[in-house]
Amino acid sequence: MSNPSSVVITTLGITQILAWGCSFYLPAVLARPIADDTGWSLGWVVGGLSVGLLAAGLVAPRVGRTIDAKGGRPVLVASSILLGSGLATLALAHSLPVYLMAWLLMGVGMGAGLYDAAFATLGRLYGKDARRAITTLTLWGGFASTVCWPLSAWLVEHFGWRGACATYAAIQILVSLPLHAFVLPGVSTVRPDAKPSGNPIEAPAPQTLTGAKRNRAFLLLATVLTLGAVTASMIGVHLLTLLQARGLDLAAAVALGALVGPSQVGARVVEMAFGRYYHPIWTMVASVALVAGGVVLLVVGFPILALALAFYGAGNGIGSIAKGTLPLALFGPFGYASLMGRLAMPSLLAQALSPFLGAILIEWSGPAAALGLLAGLACLNIGLVGLLWLTSRPFGPT
Repeated sequence: MSNPSSVVITTLGITQILAWGCSFYLPAVLARPIADDTGWSLGWVVGGLSVGLLAAGLVAPRVGRTIDAKGGRPVLVASSILLGSGLATLALAHSLPVYLMAWLLMGVGMGAGLYDAAFATLGRLYGKDARRAITTLTLWGGFASTVCWPLSAWLVEHFGWRGACATYAAIQILVSLPLHAFVLPGVSTVRPDAKPSGNPIEAPAPQTLTGAKRNRAFLLLATVLTLGAVTASMIGVHLLTLLQARGLDLAAAVALGALVGPSQVGARVVEMAFGRYYHPIWTMVASVALVAGGVVLLVVGFPILALALAFYGAGNGIGSIAKGTLPLALFGPFGYASLMGRLAMPSLLAQALSPFLGAILIEWSGPAAALGLLAGLACLNIGLVGLLWLTSRPFGPT
């Protein structure tokens, strides 16, 4: 018999905080100490994360197919081993090529262990009833930076950046690995309606899309998620620069930027409380509308910047939920993990490239041009979600 869903969600919540904290959120604290200690340029140091995200995007389809075939436990176990090995290599890296190779290894671990793999695991375990589990998991994940940024700063202060990486490597092997291996249910315990059935785009479940509508909806959703990843990645990396271009000093920009995190968590709490009453496409509609509203308010010079950032944070927060729940509602639990892998690939690749391209755009055309582009992409996403809504009607039960 499988473990109760609350135990599974708590386990994944803990390991998601640790996985995000020791990979995606790691450079925010460690990049400057690494650059100062090694003499490598800050661009190359931060570029390690881009290398990791590219690797994560390339392995995402294979990760999804493996979860469909064998369940999430072996994949998440492998992610802990890969992240631990990559972090250990990072701690020992004394040349830039070795440093980038460490991020390549960590990137494969990220592709096998962050949200997309965790959502796919929950879909594989609970089938069409995975929506609440996915929503709850995003609440845990929302605290990754809150927990791990102070921990990383403390580790760097007391043990240096190499000691911090070594500590995180030990945490992956001694904490996350056993939790994945011994607490998560195996493939034999999954829900019958979660079993894979052929191609995820061609194997409909009852009351989900079929035929040409199914393929069209998949392409629209993949585009929406990719454009959303471009916006979130550029704003996540360049937000302070964009706010300072509005005339704020660094301290004020940091204080305002800190509103994004609580807005994300607050919106997820609202979604968790009321999400069962409506189809997940309305979560996606709200997400893209709030993101677009926030970015447009920044572009037009709305005087209350806190409101603009609250809109953006709320939209980004529930967007993570829609990313996991909407594919399940539209395409069903059959082949869900494989489909999540295919959806994740372009989004992760976009995440990897967007900060670099955004930096070039800001340098050549200025922050206002970058914000204008982001506003255009965010508004385009509203139109694409409208097309997805038209393609997906009528909705079946969630």
